[in-house]
Amino acid sequence: MNKFWIISSHTYLSRIKSKMFYISTILILVFIVLMTNFDSIIGVLSGEDEGKVAVIDETGELLAPLNSSLQASETELKLEPFSGSVAEGKAAVKDEKYVALLTLGLDENRVLEATYYAKNISNTNLQSDIQQHLQQLKGRLATEKLGIEQAQVMEIFSPVSMKAVALDESSKSEEELNHARGIVYVMLMLLYFAVLLYGTLIATDVATEKSSRVMEVLVSSVSPVIHMFAKIVGIALLGLTQVAIFILVGFFMLQAKQEEMGGMLESLGLQNVSVSILLYGVLFFILGYFLYATLAAMLGSLVSRVEEVNQMIIPMTFLIVIAFLLAMFGMGAPEATIVTITSYIPFFSPMLMFIRVGLLDIAIWEVLLSIGILIATILIFAVIGARVYKGGVLLYGKSSSLKDIKKALQLTKRE
Repeated sequence: MNKFWIISSHTYLSRIKSKMFYISTILILVFIVLMTNFDSIIGVLSGEDEGKVAVIDETGELLAPLNSSLQASETELKLEPFSGSVAEGKAAVKDEKYVALLTLGLDENRVLEATYYAKNISNTNLQSDIQQHLQQLKGRLATEKLGIEQAQVMEIFSPVSMKAVALDESSKSEEELNHARGIVYVMLMLLYFAVLLYGTLIATDVATEKSSRVMEVLVSSVSPVIHMFAKIVGIALLGLTQVAIFILVGFFMLQAKQEEMGGMLESLGLQNVSVSILLYGVLFFILGYFLYATLAAMLGSLVSRVEEVNQMIIPMTFLIVIAFLLAMFGMGAPEATIVTITSYIPFFSPMLMFIRVGLLDIAIWEVLLSIGILIATILIFAVIGARVYKGGVLLYGKSSSLKDIKKALQLTKRE
C-alpha cells in the first residue's frame, strides 16, 4: 500500500507542478470569467453607443411613436431626424456621420414602409433591432386603424398560462424538475470534460513513462494493478484540485453577479440542491471516471510514443461523445426507451442513469442494478486492464490498432 501512495503522490505532485497544469487552469478560469461577464464585455467591445441612425420621416408622424417604442425597451439605439434629402443622407452615412439612414413612409393602404441604408449590411444586430421596433409600430398603426386599443392587443397575444400537474403523487413537481435539470446538467458537463480531459492525461502519462524506459523498472518492482490504479488515483486527485478551483471561482463569480444575471444560481437549482441527487451525482461521477480511466490507462500502455496516444484513445473518445449526446437527448425525454436501455450499459450508465435518477422517480433496484453492473465492469476492466498493462508497457514499436491488446496479453503470459 505504501508503494501505491508513493506512485499516486508522485503522479499528483509532478503534474500539479507542471506548466501545463497552470496554463490549462488559467485558461479555463479566464473562460469562466469571460462567460460570467459576457454581456459587459460585449458592451465594452462593441461600444456603449451603437451610433446614431438618421431618419427621414416622409409622413412626419412615424418617428415620434418609434422613439417612444425605443425608450420603452431601454435600447441603446438612437434615432435622429434628418432634414436633408435621401441623397444627402446617404452621403452622411458614407462620411460616417451616421451608422445608417432609415426612411419611413406609408403606402396607399397606410401600411408602414421602410428602407435601410448603410455602408455595409453586415451588422445584422442593428438591422434586426430596428426591424423589431418597426414591426411593433406597424402593429400599433394597424390596431389604431381598426379601432382596437393597444391594451386589448397585448392581452390577445400574451402567453397562455398553463400549469403542469403530475397525477402520480410520487412524481416530481414542475419546480423540482427545473431545479433537478440544472444540477443534472452541471454534473453531466463535469463528468464529460473530466473523463475526456483526465482520461487523455492518464494515457499520456503512461505513454510518457514508457517512452523514457522508466516503466520497465517500475513494473518489475511494483504490481501492474497497483501501478495502474496509483496512476488513476493520482490523476483523479489532480482533477479534483482543478475542478474544485473552477467550481469555487465560478460560484463566487455567479454570486457576485447574481442580481444582474437574474438569479442564475437559483434557476440552475444550485441554491436548493437535493442531497440525494448530489450524492448520486458524486457516486456516478466517481464510477464513470474509474471506468474510463482504467480503459485509458490500458490503451496508454499499448503505445510507445506520446504522439500515438490520441489515435489509440479514439474508440474511448467516441464512447464518451455518444454517451454525452444520448444524455443531452435524455434531458428532454428521460422516459424514452433508448435512455432506459442505455442506462444499464456501463459506458453510458454514469450519465444516463444519473439523468433518470435526477428527473424521474424510479425504483431503487434499477439504480442498484445499474451501479452493480458498472462496478462489475470496472472490476473486469481492472483485471483485464492490469494484464494488458503489464504486457503493454513492455510492448515497443509502432502501435497501429487495438490488435496490440492481444500482443500485450501474450507478453504477460510469457512472464
